[in-house]
Amino acid sequence: MKQVLVYERPVPIHRSRHRNLRVRPSVGEFSFARQINSVPLVGSEFAAAARDFPIVFAGASTASMMPAALLGLTQDENLFVEADGRWADEVYVPAFLRRYPFVVAEHATGEDLTVCVDEAAIDDADDALPLFQADGSESPMLRHAIEFLGEYQKDVQRTRAFMEQFAHHKLLVEKVIRLERPGNEPATLSGFSILDETRLNALGAKSLQTLAKSGALGLAYVHLMSLTNVQRLSARMDRKHKGTGGLH
Repeated sequence: MKQVLVYERPVPIHRSRHRNLRVRPSVGEFSFARQINSVPLVGSEFAAAARDFPIVFAGASTASMMPAALLGLTQDENLFVEADGRWADEVYVPAFLRRYPFVVAEHATGEDLTVCVDEAAIDDADDALPLFQADGSESPMLRHAIEFLGEYQKDVQRTRAFMEQFAHHKLLVEKVIRLERPGNEPATLSGFSILDETRLNALGAKSLQTLAKSGALGLAYVHLMSLTNVQRLSARMDRKHKGTGGLH
């Protein structure tokens, strides 16, 4: 399995091979996410995430785009991981990060899922938690992780459904964040899209009704409102680096 963002060496969990394996969950410690400037989101997170982050859309093509929370305005910097590895106080932690060190690998059919663990989280310390109990059954930690991953994947499928609607109506447009900081060369952050509000408002009544019935319309407006958080990210970066930024 290839590396996926914060996951360095994800491998499928094997009941016999990993019988005595212990891992250290990311409870309150997010150093592993220090160098990512965005993280995937699912639709059920929009309301909570929109309070703190700009919600954008990222992917190799319009057809494959998914929502993401923008965590920083420059490459390889997460503005919400503090120096000691803690997540910033009173800021929402996306589910993608809360599930670490566990993740699922989707098979080509899209039906079967394999639970994986990041080998980088393996820890032999006595206070690390086992994956399996003495009788070979899943430990409470692993059972909780499997349940969490199952619900998360259901949300992923629901999110893909409303993204298909956005793509069908050609609502996604590329956007660039331009950063202008005193004493530094201007920089840009690209590779993501947002919804075109003008195109959204120009849709016919039938299309809007379909979007509303599926819940996609409400999520669209939450996304658009979240974009004002670019200024908050800029101010956060300014406090850290004494610079400024904006969306152009």
